[in-house]
Amino acid sequence: MSRKFFVGGNWKMNGDKKSLGELIQTLNSGKVDPNVEVVCGAPSIYLDFARSKLDAKFGVAAQNCYKVPKGAFTGEISPAMIKDCGVNWVILGHSERRHVFGESDELIGQKTAHALESGLGVIACIGEKLDEREGGITEKVVFAQTKVIADNVKDWSKVVLAYEPVWAIGTGKTASPQQAQEVHEKLREWLKTNVSEAVANSVRIIYGGSVTGGTCKELASQKDVDGFLVGGASLKPEFIDIINAKA
Repeated sequence: MSRKFFVGGNWKMNGDKKSLGELIQTLNSGKVDPNVEVVCGAPSIYLDFARSKLDAKFGVAAQNCYKVPKGAFTGEISPAMIKDCGVNWVILGHSERRHVFGESDELIGQKTAHALESGLGVIACIGEKLDEREGGITEKVVFAQTKVIADNVKDWSKVVLAYEPVWAIGTGKTASPQQAQEVHEKLREWLKTNVSEAVANSVRIIYGGSVTGGTCKELASQKDVDGFLVGGASLKPEFIDIINAKA
């Protein structure tokens, strides 16, 4: 089964209207592979701006949301608000949300359920820390994180699973293509056993962790790597090279 290659750009807490406007212009005028689904994760304050300026062929994602439609939750945004800005995706469970802001697996599961019920697509992030990788418990950690997400998904067509080894995010260290493939393959086996073979074959598992124009082609050639979630490089013109990794 062919899975459509998916490249997400996570702009994190970066940019202003001037620099993001220039980036958007570069993307809009760039030659990008039409067979790739591209989604840009903008800071919440710029969701409207990004959606109104980006070409319609690009999707936009919020970088987080809360688990209910509205209420007394100062500083949070809901899937309903995200959709009201014409945005159809949200990134949930990013390691920075887990490890900097202390979000639990349980909360990420609840957010996933609500975002999907609200009609958003979810880029659900999982990944182990360096001590966990060195301790030989990578599978245990990523399977536990995946299970909490899976327990909250009814429709897998709206979910992209992003494997991001925490030790490779923003460190310049990239998991080798073989390391990435190995975990992706194990995740697909887990989905086959615990969800269904159809879901295992159709769900896109993308890789994140210091992906650059230099590393993307070899990573993209791996059988179970269906795309990327790109951090720092998504703010640079080389993002176009990463989108075109399969071309």
